[in-house]
Amino acid sequence: QKRITSEMGQDEAQIFDAHLLVLEDRMLIEEVITRLKKEQLSVAYIFSGVLKKYIEVFSKIEDEYLKERITDINDVGKRILRNLLGKEQKDLQKLDERVIIVAHDISPSDTAAMHKQMVCGFVTDIGGKTSHTAIMAKSLEIPAVVGTVEATVKIKSGDILIVDGSMGIVIVEPDEETLRLYQQEEKKLAGVAEKFMLAKDLPAITRDGKKIEISANIEFPEEIPSVKMHGSEGIGLYRTEFFYMNRKDLPTEEEHFQAYRYVAEQMKPHSVVIRTLDLGGDKFLSQLDIPQEMQKFLGWRAIRFCLARPEMFKLQLRAILRASAFGNLKLMYPMISGIEELQQANAILAECKDELKKKKIAFNEDIEVGVMIEVPSAAMTADLLSQEADFFSIGTNDLIQYALAVDRTNEKVAYLYEPAHPAVLRMIKNVIDAAHANNVWVGMCGEMASDENFALILLGLGLDEFSMPASAIPQLKYIVRAMTFKEAQEIAKQAMSLPTAKAIESFMEARVKEVLR
Repeated sequence: QKRITSEMGQDEAQIFDAHLLVLEDRMLIEEVITRLKKEQLSVAYIFSGVLKKYIEVFSKIEDEYLKERITDINDVGKRILRNLLGKEQKDLQKLDERVIIVAHDISPSDTAAMHKQMVCGFVTDIGGKTSHTAIMAKSLEIPAVVGTVEATVKIKSGDILIVDGSMGIVIVEPDEETLRLYQQEEKKLAGVAEKFMLAKDLPAITRDGKKIEISANIEFPEEIPSVKMHGSEGIGLYRTEFFYMNRKDLPTEEEHFQAYRYVAEQMKPHSVVIRTLDLGGDKFLSQLDIPQEMQKFLGWRAIRFCLARPEMFKLQLRAILRASAFGNLKLMYPMISGIEELQQANAILAECKDELKKKKIAFNEDIEVGVMIEVPSAAMTADLLSQEADFFSIGTNDLIQYALAVDRTNEKVAYLYEPAHPAVLRMIKNVIDAAHANNVWVGMCGEMASDENFALILLGLGLDEFSMPASAIPQLKYIVRAMTFKEAQEIAKQAMSLPTAKAIESFMEARVKEVLR
């Protein structure tokens, strides 16, 4: 607490007051001592049991403020257990050597706090290929294996690891021959990457002249140099909720504005699509008092949360509008489920425009407004939404889990999460066809957009823009430039006629290998 006070100030250090209260709680201490005398087991084991009991009690309390103390109890409890077991906790901001992070899970706030240049791999017990850890690893161009179930049990700090993200395996303490083989493979992959990098600064145009936009997904303005280096033609998704992470207070309108202006100016003349706040689901902030819900992905999140908090929503919208005077900005609403939500959001946007006009603050009055298509109801009413939206961006990560009733963060049902499922592909086709009928362009910003095995079918279905982690851009440009649009359409037609996800995946893998060889 003293160190944080000296480095960051008293306000930031106050978070430790709650931790000190837990440490000094007489009931907790006495229960540990009593059980220790009675059961004669290790203090770490007994403390862990008492901690679980306290967390259970607090989780049943109705008062939201008291419920939030679970986080404090959990946090300080884990630190006490680490000390009892003699384990050190690394400060992820102060890593002085490159490491592989092995954890039960890695939250968005953990990622926001780490020294990213020093992390060369992720291994987690839980999660799937669309988990935050997997997405961030792809963005940072580092290997990750998620959903291992018990990596934290079997791997010790200091172990030498090989993390094979393509095969989904982790090798602990490999022998010399295995190390040599993987070093050779690393060199081979570097050669393939060099081939793709030759296409990075070339336009994504098929051999028969069809132009495709290839954009990048970002979470932080600091990613812009990587975006430019990989040949991005814009930002197709700027996730803004990470702007709220690892801070006690809420960002001001000026802070929003400065961040958006910087990205807009850096990317000029290319477009930047800013997604409005998408909190809830797997992203919670204690300072916003968002209730923890049983069905977190189906609850009070994204546009639902923003419409219920209009002043907070307006603060962000005004900042986006102000920044639109400095570059080619577009804004996009997440998790729209129907036309009413779009109309409500646009009404609030109109109020923001009026407020700025009265203050004579410059902004782009014709800023394009788009909709994330990630709810099946939106996909099935794309014809109606396209009459009031300027563009669509298909968010496949959520669309797939909602369409197939699969929690994408639950490794027990991960096998059911199938991007190639015929129902998913038909929804995507319906969205593209409905949008094009109303002259609305369609992008895709989910993980499916960066998967080379889906490039040909999405191209053939008529997708106008692919948005992905910057590192995936050169390969997709290479694939697009190697094909004709007519060939892609024929491949899409064949794939759509197949009855199962496995059949479609096998067909697409074979076609892509032909292009890449």
